[in-house]
Amino acid sequence: MKFATEKHWDKIACGYAINEAATSFPLMEKFSTSASRRRKSFRERRRDRQGHLGHASIPRKDNPVTHLAEAIGKIGNFEAPVQFNSVTRAYFEGLAPIQDEETDKWMRALESADRADHAARWISDANPAWNSMLRTPSFHHSPSGYSPERDSVRGARRAQHPLASRQHGVAAAHQTANPRQRSAIRFEVQPNAGETAPSSSVTSDLFNVITQEAKQQFPGAVVVPEMSTGATDSIPLRLRNVQAYGLDTFPLTETDLARKHADDERIPVDSFRKGIDFLYGIVANFALAK
Repeated sequence: MKFATEKHWDKIACGYAINEAATSFPLMEKFSTSASRRRKSFRERRRDRQGHLGHASIPRKDNPVTHLAEAIGKIGNFEAPVQFNSVTRAYFEGLAPIQDEETDKWMRALESADRADHAARWISDANPAWNSMLRTPSFHHSPSGYSPERDSVRGARRAQHPLASRQHGVAAAHQTANPRQRSAIRFEVQPNAGETAPSSSVTSDLFNVITQEAKQQFPGAVVVPEMSTGATDSIPLRLRNVQAYGLDTFPLTETDLARKHADDERIPVDSFRKGIDFLYGIVANFALAK
């Protein structure tokens, strides 16, 4: 999409776009349709550890593999502070009424004066995606891979809210590693690691049509904006002032969603048909309105 917008914008030049993303699934016999208007941006960060390797039969205190593994463990287990923005606040407020009683209670308590911390822990434990949405923009990592050609761990793919600075994230990573490691491990942001973009509006004509069509196709549906935890091709569009929304039009159960990217990933036939009708209705009604 970046290539397409940079090299062939004259063939796109749109004001609105629908992309895949977000979720729609039945909850308590109702449907929650999330329109992703914002995505966490991702930074690839590389960690290099300087020290001395050697024969496996001779342990060394400055073994870079040992120290690097220890640092990754600390960063992987680090729990970033909770921080709301307009998207996540609206998401949890809108989703709470269609949850079970216990989940509803803790979602409503997320910003209470006396129960916010416990509520955040409960919500985080209940759903890994909710845990990611709640976390601060400054520092939120998940170790993601090994780069043998560089003898380094490619840095904990960093999920952050768009306005967080790269420098702040690097500083936070250094602070999380213990003092012994802090001077020996170098954190670097990979070049061309990604861009940040503004959120799409929840009051645009397209968002309004999505809301109306969702309620028509799925009576009782609640439509909420979502801070998606993955990367998105909407970023190059939003940087060109396109109102782009991630929308998964297929109603899926939580069991279906758990299969995503697994070897038994699937979409039920009825769900596929319903999703096509939903998407067609959005595009047709929006085109008529324009």
